[in-house]
Amino acid sequence: MTTRHPGAAPHLQAPAADDPREVGGYRVVARLGVGGMGRVYLAYTPGGRPVALKVVRPELAGDPEFRRRFAQEVTSAQRIHGLYTAQVVDSGADDPTPWLATTYVPGPSLQQAVHAHGPLPARTVLLLVAGIAEALQEIHRAGVVHRDLKPANVLIAADGPRVIDFGIARAAHAGALTGTGLRVGTPAFMAPEQALGRPAVPATDVFALGALAAYVVGGAPPFGEGPDSAALYRVVHEEADLGRVPAALQPLLWHCLAKDPERRPTTAQVIEAVRSHPEVGGELRFAGDWLPDRVTTEIRRHADLPVPRPLRPPPPSMRRTPSPPRVRRRPPGRPAPRLRNPRRRRTCSRAGADGRPRPTEGAAARRWWPPSPCCWGPRGRSRCSTPTSKATATTRRPPILPEPSQASPPPCPLPPRPCPPPGTPPSTPAPNSSRRTRATSSTSGRAGSCRGRPSLRGLLPPQRMTRAAD
Repeated sequence: MTTRHPGAAPHLQAPAADDPREVGGYRVVARLGVGGMGRVYLAYTPGGRPVALKVVRPELAGDPEFRRRFAQEVTSAQRIHGLYTAQVVDSGADDPTPWLATTYVPGPSLQQAVHAHGPLPARTVLLLVAGIAEALQEIHRAGVVHRDLKPANVLIAADGPRVIDFGIARAAHAGALTGTGLRVGTPAFMAPEQALGRPAVPATDVFALGALAAYVVGGAPPFGEGPDSAALYRVVHEEADLGRVPAALQPLLWHCLAKDPERRPTTAQVIEAVRSHPEVGGELRFAGDWLPDRVTTEIRRHADLPVPRPLRPPPPSMRRTPSPPRVRRRPPGRPAPRLRNPRRRRTCSRAGADGRPRPTEGAAARRWWPPSPCCWGPRGRSRCSTPTSKATATTRRPPILPEPSQASPPPCPLPPRPCPPPGTPPSTPAPNSSRRTRATSSTSGRAGSCRGRPSLRGLLPPQRMTRAAD
């Protein structure tokens, strides 16, 4: 169940719970009506311009034949740019639910105007016929036949009529729907060749224009109302009932409602016949009082559109939560990488010489400097992994290694010799004595010397012992 928009035109209804809120980037504001092909909504472009958005019914969206013909008809309709047509601005033929967007016309349809205010004056009807004929002329020039021209597909604006849904009726009744016995168009405004299933031609739309004019000026369809089968029979075998049509308009409508398509006038001939009609006075202008006041008032009410409201934020359950950071899993058996900070120093956290653990930060760490030698690697770098605070980041100090022990020289392998008494002259060495003997004698012959020079035999190689002895 739908409700009307408060303070807006009576033709606008608030969207229902199953109505979309956005289609193809267009924000849906209200519902305009429901047709045989789908629902029509009032929507706004991102720039704020109103458009009429027609969304296809789900059962038609699942028909491949319909989708194929719908895409063809939309492509043809986009080439039509007549002043009395509602131009196609966008479409979504390939979307899951096809849709079509046309310019929004602020005004009622001819069916709504006749139903609410009764038949329209003859002059108003003649101007409408001229404007619709010009729209059909542009449609036919693009190679398209409307096939469903009826009062509901003609809107009344302040500057003339607007023809809508041109060419789309063929797609709506394509595929499986045509196989059930339905024909393209509305029976009360259908041409005889169209009712018999023959191909539609531009003269088919002229016949529908004559039936439409008879309805607007007389208030009833020319072939009566009732079941579709009875209306189709009268369209094919009986003449139109123009008893409610003014006598000044009957000759033009008789020509348009001829059974033979060859006897009907063209759209250009219809426009010329309206221009030469006494009711118009030779001038086709949609200005002044060409519409009754009650219809003009209704057009103003249709121009009062609701202001699009800003989109509400989605509920908390539908909001996207940030995904957790991606964690790279470490292969089994591989150690975890060490995190290094180049601005922080590392100190040793191993136990000291006394077995107590050493502090790693603060002033206590400075008192415990230096660390154990085992923690130092090549070039004086520490192997420890415990970082210290910035306060301990001082200049690098070289490691202090333990001093070597003061080892005594090895004992002399020769037995000690007694010192000569004082005043004893030195002895002359024998010719074949060794250099070591002469060196020992000269050393031992010094006055007051009782120390013997230790032998270097066994400690140095032979070639170096000679030099050491010298």
